[in-house]
Amino acid sequence: MRIDMHAESRLPEALLDGLRNARQVVVFTGAGVSAESGIPTFRDALTGLWSRFDALSLATPEAFERDPALVWGWYEWRRMKVLQTQPNAAHRAIAALAACVPTLSLITQNVDDLHERAGSPDVVHLHGSLAAPRCFKCSKPHAGLPIPQEPEGGRRLEPPRCEHCGGPVRPGVVWFGETLPEAALHGAFEAAARCDVLLSIGTSGVVQPAALLPGIARDAGARVIEINPQPSASSAGYDWSLCGPAGQVMPALLAQAWP
Repeated sequence: MRIDMHAESRLPEALLDGLRNARQVVVFTGAGVSAESGIPTFRDALTGLWSRFDALSLATPEAFERDPALVWGWYEWRRMKVLQTQPNAAHRAIAALAACVPTLSLITQNVDDLHERAGSPDVVHLHGSLAAPRCFKCSKPHAGLPIPQEPEGGRRLEPPRCEHCGGPVRPGVVWFGETLPEAALHGAFEAAARCDVLLSIGTSGVVQPAALLPGIARDAGARVIEINPQPSASSAGYDWSLCGPAGQVMPALLAQAWP
């Protein structure tokens, strides 16, 4: 069922009751949630130094091997943009939802730390995190990165070296052509198979294998709710598609479920 959300929209009682009575809830978030805080997405046109590149061409192991300073500079610019933003109403509502249900698993495709800064613990980052760089050669974590102060137009920046093996440090994200972290993916699939309700928020539902999560939940008997400004390609398989910004819809959902 599609519902175009407005300030006065009343949600179906079946949806609200399903959420109130859920023992386990999965919240699955994508780039749309972070975009509402002003974080550029991969779909946005690049500017400055990066205007000559396609974002996809910078997000591969081969690109890093070819020109580590270019790739590291871009990711430090992205990390700076993340640190300049704040969690929005959707991030805060998701954190508040955890206090309303017995168990909540938060699984995100986003590589920022806005969920954590909003108060959500134990976030499962399927695509890694900008806050967790590691060595390109030995994969050991690298700590102590300074707060980035990058020019708006971007710059090439040599990556730091690993204190263990001397290899170049890379961003702690999953690049195209790489597999997702096995433990994170397995935990996400297990949570989806156990939940009573899955909320899919701000994601197009096409990036695999993360896009499998709503279907896993639905096949296990869970109610699946989509929250997006526009219905996604997967909307037809969801119980409800709530059309509106996550920062508007999530607070309304909480306010109506727990007035």
